[in-house]
Amino acid sequence: MSKWRTSLTERISYGLSDAADNLVFQMMTTYLLFFYTDVFGLTASEVAILFVVARTADVFESLIIGIMIDHTKSRWGKSRPFFLWYAFPYVIFAILTFVTPTFFPHAGKLVWAYVTYLGLGFFYTAVNLPITSILPTMTDNEQETTLLGVIRQFFGSSVQIIVAVFTLPLVQLFGSGDQQKGFLGTIILFGIISLALILNTFFHVRERFTDKTISHQPLKSVWNMLKQNKPWIVISIVIFLYWLTTSIKNQTTVYYFKYVMRNENLVSIANGFTFTALLGVVAIYFVSAKIGKKNTMLIGIITGFIGQAIISFGAYTQNLPTIFTGIFVNSIGNGFIIGLVSIMIADTIRYGTSMGIQAEGVLASTDDFGVNLGLGLGGLITAESLSVAGYSSNHVQTASAISAINLNYALIPLVLYVVMFLILLGYNETKITEAIRENTN
Repeated sequence: MSKWRTSLTERISYGLSDAADNLVFQMMTTYLLFFYTDVFGLTASEVAILFVVARTADVFESLIIGIMIDHTKSRWGKSRPFFLWYAFPYVIFAILTFVTPTFFPHAGKLVWAYVTYLGLGFFYTAVNLPITSILPTMTDNEQETTLLGVIRQFFGSSVQIIVAVFTLPLVQLFGSGDQQKGFLGTIILFGIISLALILNTFFHVRERFTDKTISHQPLKSVWNMLKQNKPWIVISIVIFLYWLTTSIKNQTTVYYFKYVMRNENLVSIANGFTFTALLGVVAIYFVSAKIGKKNTMLIGIITGFIGQAIISFGAYTQNLPTIFTGIFVNSIGNGFIIGLVSIMIADTIRYGTSMGIQAEGVLASTDDFGVNLGLGLGGLITAESLSVAGYSSNHVQTASAISAINLNYALIPLVLYVVMFLILLGYNETKITEAIRENTN
């Protein structure tokens, strides 16, 4: 095994790349549906269609960006220049997405939402996918790869918690009761910080372990490798299921506390308990060294399921301490899951290299592919179920609407954890580890 180690500056800069993206991404996953229905002025049905269109486009964009990375030749490498090229448009479109053009008629606002949200989806992929694709080229040391993945997720999860907890208070601070101004002021603040952190990543990370002798393979050869790369297929499905679960639950959280518990201020308090995800992320480095990455993620899924079961009981009994306890436990499990994603994707990239195909862009695209598809279907399920149930923004909800909110917040995620667990059982870690070690020796 190689003894290569990255510097502390490079490790921190790599981790901050995910923090940068999550400043905007967490607002998308947690508050954008609420923003569109209760602030921007779209109907739940219109948002459901928008999410489907945007996520369908993102599925293709992930592959396109992946191919672009694999065929990029620059003095900075293949993945690294994307941080420089796309940071500015990413932040601009993030801000525009949360602009409410009140002078537009309803049809004009709908067009605005489509243009800005579709643009944001593309540029998010352009700055996020390289975070995963660059990882296996920074070091060829397995323990170092795990450490970098843990550092990345530690910063990413930290920012997710910060955004989840402080977004609504910041909206109140910047808007003084006007949520249109409040959301815009908040995203401008997050956007400026995000831009600085993305550019910092560009300046301080390096690509070192790219095998130029097998780069830029024809797509047909890459496709044949993907079909044989079963670990990649399995982890891709797990990523999709995780983000489907996260999307459905996160987007329903604000609705649950606003309309079921009738106290929107509880959202920040509830999200504060997600800080325990950091415990799961940090534990990965130590637990995976003893029992392996697959078993560590399985433990995370089981823990997430137990926490979600507690949340479900608390949600239907409207018992706050039980809900908060469930969030506390569930978040630890989620920390294990999401913290291992980029690390296991890096392993599948190296596994593909052992077959003679280095396509870190295409294989890493599965991360954004799963995120986008999960968010799209999650947004569709949540928004359409609310629409069918008769949801009406800023009004007392009917019994059927309350039932739909409870279903999305509590029970659907519970079922998805079970499916996630069963799928991950098909991940053959022994085979992939042996192939990687044989290829590096």
